[in-house]
Amino acid sequence: MRRILGLTAAATVVVLGASACGGTGGSGSDDTKPAANAAPGGAPAKGSGSVTVYSVDGLADWYTKRFADFEKKTGVKVNLVESGSGEVVTRMEKEKGNPQADVAITLPPFIQRAAQADLLTAYTPAGSDKVPATGKDARGRFTAVVNNYASWIYNPDTAKPAPTKWAELTDGRFKSKLQYSTPGQAGDGTAVLIQLQHLYGKQGALDYLKRLESNNVGPSSSTGKLQPKVGKGELSVANGDLQMNLASIHNDKSNFKVWFPADDAGKASTFALPYFMGLSSGAPHADNGRKLMDYLLSTEAQTSVSADALGLPVREDVKPTDANAAEIAKALEGVEIWAPEWDTVLKDLDADLAAYNKAVGR
Repeated sequence: MRRILGLTAAATVVVLGASACGGTGGSGSDDTKPAANAAPGGAPAKGSGSVTVYSVDGLADWYTKRFADFEKKTGVKVNLVESGSGEVVTRMEKEKGNPQADVAITLPPFIQRAAQADLLTAYTPAGSDKVPATGKDARGRFTAVVNNYASWIYNPDTAKPAPTKWAELTDGRFKSKLQYSTPGQAGDGTAVLIQLQHLYGKQGALDYLKRLESNNVGPSSSTGKLQPKVGKGELSVANGDLQMNLASIHNDKSNFKVWFPADDAGKASTFALPYFMGLSSGAPHADNGRKLMDYLLSTEAQTSVSADALGLPVREDVKPTDANAAEIAKALEGVEIWAPEWDTVLKDLDADLAAYNKAVGR
């Protein structure tokens, strides 16, 4: 689980699951930490002046300030439930007959899965006309709120020379010194599979991951838990995502560097993994949910994304000039950004995960 920084009283926090940037399921009951004013069963306490957000973890720094400001402006208290990407959807599915969430924030392809399961209702937040078409659902069921990118990290003291290509990760020097979060259990791990399919095709990706398995320490449902292992040198290389990795470097002084593996020709590439938000179907406080979505997409809130969360704004008319934004831009220099067709990814996901598990012997 990613670290959760001192959230103020403006947000009641319940933490579920153990997967950073996204497990695809599981109850997470062993890690449930109900807040002091939580309702029975771990559901956040609700009132007429509240809004409940089910969110993938990773944006705690941003949420702290934004939710406090939102409560100050509106009087509406935010109850936050953090978990993995898939757990957000799984919990909403379990509660479909009695919805508890007002707003869901998670990663692709899990936001698409929520929409497909009719867990989201159409709402067009103010300012969404400034979000590019790739950052929103054509039917208005979800909209990007923070931009992020799939990445990898390495320890500069133990990974010598520093890796640059995917092919190098199968070298014997990384035996038992490499780990990536498991596709189907973590959003960033699923991104590893998607990226490799893009580069090598579906069978080529499976062949590569089968070779890589001899170096892999083992399955991991949490991407965030790999960061301290790389920082301490227990691992030399692990997968991650740019926003989470840079936040760890800044806030925890982690001893690792961000990189984007290149193909055999030396071309590095990645794709966007935006945090998407949507209004829950049957939201108990739908009006407050709409207000919060409008606020999070406002120019004011979007301007703070890079400074407070090490992510990038999704509004095309917001151009951050702070040092963090410059650092993110530098990290992406020379890296080709491509866009997955998320509906296709979702349609094939179950079969692709079954093929992956068979290929690596799980």
